Amino acid sequence: MAYENKNFAENRGGDSRNESLYSKRIKAGKRRTYFFDVRATRGNDYFITITESKKRFDDNGYDRHKMFLYKEDFNKFLAGLTETINYVKTDLMPDFDFDAFNHDQENEEGAVLASSEITEAVEVPEVSAVTALNEGDNVDDWKI
Repeated sequence: MAYENKNFAENRGGDSRNESLYSKRIKAGKRRTYFFDVRATRGNDYFITITESKKRFDDNGYDRHKMFLYKEDFNKFLAGLTETINYVKTDLMPDFDFDAFNHDQENEEGAVLASSEITEAVEVPEVSAVTALNEGDNVDDWKI
């Protein structure tokens, strides 16, 4: 589920420096949520924040951990993450059904999709990070 955060600046007293231009929320289990936010700098440059938010076991708030990802590192980060995920999927756990965990994704109307519908609704291509690095380390040139 992606959304535009139009009221962010109003909630921060009109300061639009930290305004989220785009946000993607991923619910992961009962207590954990990941947020991928695109933000702008004062000089109209862009970066991504990745936030893990975990509900505390005592139900007294959330623990948040934030990571900043800058544009000059996008390709390296994506290549490293893809290579690491593919290693786990192909070398460590080749017989494991990773698609079984897609049961709680929502479609655009907010309805929960069944596992059989996920593969039709969300196409996630297999990308080799090694291939990307051999093609000039540019994610735009990746062959999917």
